[in-house]
Order: sequence, then structure tokens, then C-alpha cells
Amino acid sequence: MTRIAIIVTSHSQKGNTGDTTGAYLGEITHPYEAFSKAGHEVEFISPKGGEVPLDGVDRSDAANVRFLDDAALMKSLHASTPSKDADASRYGAVFFAGGHGTMWDFKDDAALSALAGEVYDAGGVVGAVCHGPSGLVNVKLANGHYLVDGKRVAAFTNEEERAAGLEKVVPFMLADALTERGAKHEPAANWAVQVITDERLVTGQNPASASGVGEAMVALLR
Repeated sequence: MTRIAIIVTSHSQKGNTGDTTGAYLGEITHPYEAFSKAGHEVEFISPKGGEVPLDGVDRSDAANVRFLDDAALMKSLHASTPSKDADASRYGAVFFAGGHGTMWDFKDDAALSALAGEVYDAGGVVGAVCHGPSGLVNVKLANGHYLVDGKRVAAFTNEEERAAGLEKVVPFMLADALTERGAKHEPAANWAVQVITDERLVTGQNPASASGVGEAMVALLR
């Protein structure tokens, strides 16, 4: 059994649009099910701690329903540990769930970057899906290199951001930021499943890739 930290956003607004956002529920629930079915323990971490804003709350998705209707699990999510209090030694893996909110509070959260770097340096697994890789942009390893430098990665693409009509709303373009850190971003067609494993880093492009990221992380943890 490995303890896995699922990292979720605390940010609830899409810039100045007046539209709400948050952590995309399916990008929590599908990896969570992969982790829990494999016998791993899950804890939740967010930049601010406490209640987590949710987006994509779709009850036609059975995994979402199981999660939403589990009172203890929802209580755990909404009692998320603040990133500043996270202890990397507790975790064998960290997973950055997506949702547009992450674009405002993952990249520059030094505690989250340190957490992921320390877990990876200790031989652990790091995963992220959709906009979750925003949490990887500033992760440095003990050798001084960025975690993504030289690695193949998937993440929400520039074309998907344009298709969503949010390319002028988000504070940066995720694929470009990863590429600037030396990552080899590999986009698939819009909304297609794309999951990439490179060493102990697993990344996925969009919500459709969430299950695959969870399963690939579990495979590495074996």
C-alpha cells in the first residue's frame, strides 16, 4: 500500500469573466478509483486547504456519483491539507488533478512544487492530467533540473484551450509553459485520450485521459 496525495485547486473563478471553476470532478474521481481499487490510501492537498471548489459535477458519470454520495470521502476532500503543511515523506506518489482553477494557483505554489520534487527524488511517482500539469511547471529536482526537462509529457493543448474559448482568459498557455521548461509536449487530437509515461512521471491530456493516468500510476507503483 502506498499513500497517494491527490492535489486539487483552491481557485474558483475564471479570471475576470464572472464564471466559476474549480477542480474538475472526473479528474479526481477516476484516478481515485484506480488508486483505491489497487489498495492505496489517498489524501487530499490544496493550496489553501479546506473546502475544494468543484467543476464538471456530472452525475451521468458513475465514478462521480460514487464519490459524491460517499459522505466520508467528500468530508475528506473538503478538509484538504494546505500545501504549506504537506509532508513529502508521507507519500509515495502525488497526482495533480486538473480543472481550470489550477491555472491560477498551482504553478507558483512553492510548497506544491517542493512536494512533487521531493517525492520524485525519493523514488516516488508523479502524475497530472489536463490542466493539472500546471503544477509541474516549476518543479525542480535535487540536481537543479526541472522535473519535466527532457521528458515526454501530455497536457491540455493550445488547440483545446482555443476550442474552449479561454486562451485569452487563462494566465498562460500550459503547453507553452511546459515546453519552456524543456518538456517534449506531445499533443493528440482535441479531446482524444493521451497518456504518457516517462520514467516515473505520468501525464494525461484532458478529462478523457484521467482514468488512464490513474491506471498508469498504479502500474508504476507495483
